[in-house]
Amino acid sequence: MWIDATVTAMKTVESARRALRTLAGGAVVALAMLPVTANTAGGQAAESHAIKERQSLDDAWWTGPMLANSAATLPRGHFLIEPYLYDVSTRSAYDAGGSRRSASSSQGFGSLTYILYGLTDRVSLGVIPTAGYNTVRGGPNASGVGLGDVGLLAQYGLTRFHQGSWIPATAIAVQETFPTGKFDRLGDRPSDGMGGGAYSTTLSLYSQMYFWLPTGRVFRMRGNVSQTFSGDVVVEDVSVYGTQAGFRGRAKPGSSLFFDVSSEYSVTRSWVLALDVTYRHAHSTQVTGFDSLNADRMGGPRSVVFTSSPSDAFGLAPAVEYSWTSNVGVLVGVRLIAAGRNTAASVTPAVAINLVR
Repeated sequence: MWIDATVTAMKTVESARRALRTLAGGAVVALAMLPVTANTAGGQAAESHAIKERQSLDDAWWTGPMLANSAATLPRGHFLIEPYLYDVSTRSAYDAGGSRRSASSSQGFGSLTYILYGLTDRVSLGVIPTAGYNTVRGGPNASGVGLGDVGLLAQYGLTRFHQGSWIPATAIAVQETFPTGKFDRLGDRPSDGMGGGAYSTTLSLYSQMYFWLPTGRVFRMRGNVSQTFSGDVVVEDVSVYGTQAGFRGRAKPGSSLFFDVSSEYSVTRSWVLALDVTYRHAHSTQVTGFDSLNADRMGGPRSVVFTSSPSDAFGLAPAVEYSWTSNVGVLVGVRLIAAGRNTAASVTPAVAINLVR
């Protein structure tokens, strides 16, 4: 989620979003579900024996996977602070048919920080500031580090996980993104674009479940589904929407749907292996207006109307988690957009620190 909220800050409102062939995605999800089958296939007697050797949840320390948000809300009065540093590197893109083509290389160095507070045991509130710096081969780099769009988050816990029950922890969340990042009037530096310019609302449903492998180790799974809607944007001159100097008009970012299934395996109390498998569909973005610097054949301002193509993206994000204590840990991972349609084929290494107080 964190990367997808901020990749928008790189030149276009719907940059880097796709990965993983459909067949490979299905194989990964199937592998992720194997522990569930293994955990139930042994019969009641085997299960009774396994319960005696199960790893305690208190003995499994997590930072969370790279992309999937937790369905568990913070206890009342507690804070979570999780800063991310990442580098979105793009050297190719997928066309409308899904074929990979070479593209101008670019890099977006960015930061994103979750700052959450447990208002009650079921309600968490938070703010998500972002910032970044873009470089582009064959063009001017960003003039400096810029502030991106800022999000406000509210999450309500619906159900909680209880050991021995098949009911997962679930939560609903609403995130409102405010257009604090620069997005138009970029002059000769389109790379200064750090935001989308639109007020956006994201509605999400989160789930989280724990399983025990035959070895007794804990295996955790998360599922996230999110839908984002954006308002119209008044746009002038050069912008992240591909407009040029003299443009006056509006942009309407398309809505997007995002799915994420993650799995985490507690290798030891401190070490965890994690994997996210994601899919995103983004609808077309419409731009309408006129060119104030060039006249049409009748002598009036030349009309400018264009629509971006809808896009699809499959993503894969393996990561390693290490925790020094139950409330301090680090995550190192990489997100790959390895398949898609009308999207950049990006590689995004990232590191995050997870602090809970």
